[in-house]
Amino acid sequence: MATRTRPVFVLGCPRSGTTLLQLMLHAHPRMALPPETRFVLPAYESRLGFGDLRDDGNRAALARWITARPQTRFDELGLDATAVADRIAVGPPTLGSALGVPLRAYAERHGKARWGDKRPAYALHVTEILRLFPDAQFVHLVRDGRDCVASLLGMPWWHRGFHEAVATWAQVMDVTRRCARRLGPDSWHELRFEDLVADPEGRLRALCAYLGEEYDPGMAEPYRLAGTAVPARKTWHRRTHGALDVSRAGSWQLRLTPDQIRLCEAVLGERLLRHGYGLSGAVPPDPAELLRYRKVAALRAAARVKRHTVDRLTRLREPGPVASVPI
Repeated sequence: MATRTRPVFVLGCPRSGTTLLQLMLHAHPRMALPPETRFVLPAYESRLGFGDLRDDGNRAALARWITARPQTRFDELGLDATAVADRIAVGPPTLGSALGVPLRAYAERHGKARWGDKRPAYALHVTEILRLFPDAQFVHLVRDGRDCVASLLGMPWWHRGFHEAVATWAQVMDVTRRCARRLGPDSWHELRFEDLVADPEGRLRALCAYLGEEYDPGMAEPYRLAGTAVPARKTWHRRTHGALDVSRAGSWQLRLTPDQIRLCEAVLGERLLRHGYGLSGAVPPDPAELLRYRKVAALRAAARVKRHTVDRLTRLREPGPVASVPI
């Protein structure tokens, strides 16, 4: 399989540094990764509603759904909506092909030969992405779970609380570990945020080797693109506008309370150690807090099982193939 034409998907726990990595890849002369959109996973989950895409009218309706709705954030790509909709309408009759059109058009707009996409949520939906894009390559960025939790708690859009933040990192680590085993080194590459900011050239060279691309020095200066590739409304990404900063690595020690650190290390400890993160030796947490966490984690696990069940049943009713057709 030729790596130099395969789509690239960047994923990880929220607040793990995926936007920084997106900018680094976008700085490569052959690759383009846009700001986060909201049409790939919602379209897949709603695919029965679009009908048989071999029907011209259905493809045109899907094209409008992608390009005309503010919820998809298509407008942040800076593309001509009519032109993209026309390309979808006359393109191959599969959902993957239609969803690839705006991402490919974004790459063309920037004079790039290869396209990709970034969204932390993809970490829990690798199977769905592979159904849409069977030749995809995945890049998983890992960050110390305690730092991810501390950062999530400071986000204006995070309203789920501390226990949910901890459970999110745990679930992402467990799911992506299985994905790495299943896909292998040809389709899965993992790196740590802390290593990326401390040794950007070394880590990016290894990443480029995986992608089948030559390393470009501009990749280590992502701040040069932040003004145009990161939407201004995302004020929480302000650090991407400056030089690489290693000071945030390990900041959980100052940003989390002692009780929060105890719970994090009790439930995430094995996963943290597996990824090379040391523990502080905190005493065990209050049993009531541990029980509260386990209830939240159980609800997340149950929701994932439900999504998989719904997906399997939906597949039985698909009117046609969903995989992208090479063009």
